[in-house]
Amino acid sequence: MAAKVTPAVNAAKAAGIAHRLLEYDYDPSADAIGLHAAAALGLDPAIVYKTLIVQLEPKALACVVIPVAAKLDLKALAAAAGAKKADLADPTLAERTTGYLVGGISPLGQRKALPTFIDASAESLPEMVVNGGRRGLQIVLAPADLARATKATVKRIVVG
Repeated sequence: MAAKVTPAVNAAKAAGIAHRLLEYDYDPSADAIGLHAAAALGLDPAIVYKTLIVQLEPKALACVVIPVAAKLDLKALAAAAGAKKADLADPTLAERTTGYLVGGISPLGQRKALPTFIDASAESLPEMVVNGGRRGLQIVLAPADLARATKATVKRIVVG
């Protein structure tokens, strides 16, 4: 495994967030990378969250954190963000903006801090798992700590 020091881990440390790191063998061919991570780590998918970068109209990017098994409700996100519409961002733009590779994008320590939205399902969890800033590295932390560190808006933004 590669080094465990990433901008995300450094951001968690700098914010004084209690956290643990988990590593697994990343499989780029997995159909659902987040679900693969949960299975590889033996974790309930309900506590593992994926990070998506979205394009809000007019011309703004945002970071979205939702459960790995959930589907993003683009209309709910647009409403929460006060945007006309939302769609997934181009992967190259997401990588360039965050400084992370797709499959390793963390809500923490991004090159350019984006407005962040966390699905409200995280609020009831004692801890959640998000990407640690590298493919195969996950960070376990309290949802409230993640929301505070990213200045996130917590809203229901998944389908169903």
